[in-house]
Amino acid sequence: MNIQGKHYRTIWPEDDYKVIKIIDQRYLPHQFVIEEIRTFDDALTAIVDMHVRGAGLIGAAAGYAMVLATVEATGKNSFTGFVTECARSLRNARPTAVNLEYAVNRQLAAMEKGKNLGEKIVLAKETASSIADEDAEQCKRIGLHGLGILKEISNKSSGKTINVLTHCNAGWLAFVDHGSALAPVYEAFDNGIDLHVWVDETRPRNQGSSLTAWELYNHGVPHTVIADNTGGHLMQHRMVDVVITGADRVTRKGDVANKIGTYLKALAAHDNAVPFYVAFPSSTLDCNISDGIREIPIEKRNENEVKYIKGLYREEIKEVLLTPRYSNAANYGFDVTPARLITGLMTERGICRANEEEILRMYPEKARS
Repeated sequence: MNIQGKHYRTIWPEDDYKVIKIIDQRYLPHQFVIEEIRTFDDALTAIVDMHVRGAGLIGAAAGYAMVLATVEATGKNSFTGFVTECARSLRNARPTAVNLEYAVNRQLAAMEKGKNLGEKIVLAKETASSIADEDAEQCKRIGLHGLGILKEISNKSSGKTINVLTHCNAGWLAFVDHGSALAPVYEAFDNGIDLHVWVDETRPRNQGSSLTAWELYNHGVPHTVIADNTGGHLMQHRMVDVVITGADRVTRKGDVANKIGTYLKALAAHDNAVPFYVAFPSSTLDCNISDGIREIPIEKRNENEVKYIKGLYREEIKEVLLTPRYSNAANYGFDVTPARLITGLMTERGICRANEEEILRMYPEKARS
């Protein structure tokens, strides 16, 4: 995406991978901060504490983190032992989004092919770049496939403004570039389709009101921020033409884990006959899981994310307590939307229905033998 006339990815290496640079999302939308990651522990902290977040981006960040781990491992007694421990730490950092595990496993497989430490480091660097480049390219393709859906809706409305509702942030900031759920929106807008986006604030971390709104503003896309519980009302009054969300893990049968609150949007969409699409790249598809509700691990995060809120006050970012100081809070990061509530899946290979037969037809290499 272009910010003030300059194109940025959300993560990129410099100085032969000695430094990994990221856009630190904790400061958006009020400050645009680029953070330098120089050690594996720095990278792990950035993932855990959500300096970077979003399924594709934390996968790419894990890929680069493994490069830093291989470099640091050269000074350890056991290269393999150190790298294996780093891989374990990454897998446990954010358990719901499968992209992270995918990237770690891909790095370990690549390094096994190296005959010596030097070759292993080179292979890790090449693999990290491939993971990032593929993420950006796949998201670009998602946008092109999703464009067809938005064109069809626009044609049926005789060119009237179409209203898209999205939840959380599944745009450029959630991936290396382009995004998943927002990629079709950007393609449609750039192709002259008249559209408007309803942006759920997405409590408790407000990724919608802070990140999605910031992205749409920078791209010039008309949008309106709404409270999380407004979507059902809008759908009842025919003010939403389509819902598009991202995903953190999709099962072989089409169940989808995404940011907490997605399930409620899907229920409202189903009750009001509003199409509900989920956009994701292939790295988000987990064909080892069939039953999303029973099998997908749901991350439970620190209660203070619910109890406190951050915002800009007199040009400084401040944190404010919302609840009684001694009240407990539960902070489930994700929920699972059953396949039966999903109109279709937008992937880099095209659009399919959310069922096992069509998913495995789209991704035959992921089917178990």
